[in-house]
Amino acid sequence: MNENFACFFPHNSLSLRLEIFFTMAKASDIKNGNFLRFNGELVQVEEFLHRTPGNLRAFYQARMRNVKSGKLVEYRFRTDEEVNIARVETNNYQYLYDDGSTLVVMDNDTYDQHNIPKALFGPAVRFLKEGVNVIVAFESDEPIMGQIPASAELDVTYTEPAVKGDTSSGALKNATVETGAEIKVPLFINIGDKIKVDTATGAYIERAKG
Repeated sequence: MNENFACFFPHNSLSLRLEIFFTMAKASDIKNGNFLRFNGELVQVEEFLHRTPGNLRAFYQARMRNVKSGKLVEYRFRTDEEVNIARVETNNYQYLYDDGSTLVVMDNDTYDQHNIPKALFGPAVRFLKEGVNVIVAFESDEPIMGQIPASAELDVTYTEPAVKGDTSSGALKNATVETGAEIKVPLFINIGDKIKVDTATGAYIERAKG
C-alpha cells in the first residue's frame, strides 16, 4: 500500500486520473473515503458511524468534506436512505509545467495534456516540481480536485551557513528549496543538500538519502 498521497484516493498507483461516475445505493453501503453527490455538491466521506441511540431508530452519522469549498458537512442518514456514491476510474498523470494560474499535466497513457487550476492543489503546490506524478479528480470533464504527494525531496538552493559552535537543540533557520518555497530547516542543513519536506505543512522531515 502506497502512503505517498495523504488522502482517501486509491493507493495502488503513484499517479491517478479520477473520473467520477455515480450509482444509486443505500446509506448502509457508504464507506469512509467514498465520494457522494449530496445536496447537489460533491463531498468526500471522512467519518461514517452507525448509531443506535436507545430505543430510537438506528442511523448513520456522517462527517463529509465539500470537495470544492473544503467545508465540513455533518448529516444523519437513515439506514435505508438512497444515496449517490461515486465510482472511480483511474489513469496516470504527470506534472509538466506551471502555466500561470494553471498547471499543465500529461496523461502518461495517452500523452494528452490538460490545464488544471493551480488552486485545486492548495498551498502544497509550492513544493511541486516538474516531472512529479499527481492526482487529479474529474467530474465529467471538469477538474474538481488536485493532490500532490504527501512529501517531496527537494534541493536546498539557499540557506544561511550554520554559526560555528551553535548546537542549540531544535534550532531552525530559513531556507529556500528548488521550487522557490521557503521553509525552516535545522542548523546543519547547507546549500546543495537534498531534504524531505511535508507538503501539507511545509515542515522539514529529514535529510534525504542519496
